[in-house]
Amino acid sequence: MQIYLDYSATTPTRPEAIATMQGVLTQQWGNPSSLHEWGQRAATIVEQARIQVAGLINATDPESLIFTAGGTESNNLAIMGIAQLYAIPQHLIISQVEHSAVSEPARLLEMWGWEVTRLAVDSKGRVNPQDLTAALQDNTALVSIIYGQSEIGTVQPIAELAKITKQHGVLFHTDAVQAAGRLPIDVESLSVDLLSISSHKIYGPQGAGALYVRPGVELVPLFSGGGQEMGLRSGTQAVPAIGGFGIAAALATVELASETPRLIKLRDRLFAKLGNIPGLIPTGDLDQRLPHHVSFCLEKADGKKLSGKALVRQMNLAGIGISAGSACHSGKLSPSPILLAMGYPKSAAFGGVRLTLGRDTTEADVDWTAMVFKQVLQRLFAE
Repeated sequence: MQIYLDYSATTPTRPEAIATMQGVLTQQWGNPSSLHEWGQRAATIVEQARIQVAGLINATDPESLIFTAGGTESNNLAIMGIAQLYAIPQHLIISQVEHSAVSEPARLLEMWGWEVTRLAVDSKGRVNPQDLTAALQDNTALVSIIYGQSEIGTVQPIAELAKITKQHGVLFHTDAVQAAGRLPIDVESLSVDLLSISSHKIYGPQGAGALYVRPGVELVPLFSGGGQEMGLRSGTQAVPAIGGFGIAAALATVELASETPRLIKLRDRLFAKLGNIPGLIPTGDLDQRLPHHVSFCLEKADGKKLSGKALVRQMNLAGIGISAGSACHSGKLSPSPILLAMGYPKSAAFGGVRLTLGRDTTEADVDWTAMVFKQVLQRLFAE
């Protein structure tokens, strides 16, 4: 029996998206920038997908969606695209729990002379809106706060944070890669200026993503070329991937009302079955949380035999796919910076694990996983 519980890492491409991609590859394979019939068939696929992805986040102007290669490129385009508007280094605000696709561009800007404020989070991984207000400066060019944290599942108060920046005339970006398709998102009411999405998190193909850019917001492209995607992302569009992305977005929009509560029920069931194990601590905000996300840390992980990585390996041997929060660099395990930022001791930060649910997850999967998880933990604790 095999059970995949790593849907935050990637999701299986749904059959409808695959069928669309096959149709593009065999029938609509033209260059969408070409004016002849072959090109225009491909252009129609791209623009249809733009409408579909815009619908997922209620963007009333489909041309506010810029197709990219994925969430990482979207985040980089948002941050570096704003930064390059300025000849003199300015001020950037992020949180201490950002994905590396945001924290690394911020680090690069810091090397270029920008001032970067990294907002602290509480023990649940949440940013305090008052801290954002206090951190704003006259030269703050952009605030970027993640919507839903991939490692610990916490959902940030994005509407409140974006409202604060709007009141101060500062642009706001959010990495919504984990939230889009799992939580209702309405960019028209959120007051966000920039928002990143990824296809392969919503059962579309890998290699496609999008950046929402509120009309009137100016960006500098990351690279120069033919001026595709409203001049912000040059290069021939990956029509098959974009077409699959569009179908996945359209289906996610329709299924959101039923799938989100189903995932919440499964999520809470798994938390209930694992929540009282001695030495296993639930992480993140249990209320303001991604609907598909379950995470824990081992209280007394040693980074060796007892660690999140060791638990992942043992679960994999049992046919269950989960993931760990700590990172391995050059063979040396390092503690999770997200858990450290939340105030966990270094020992516990070696022991973060994440189980994320999806369309194919059943109650039977959850129950079997909980039983195996307990057995594996008992074996690891006994060693």
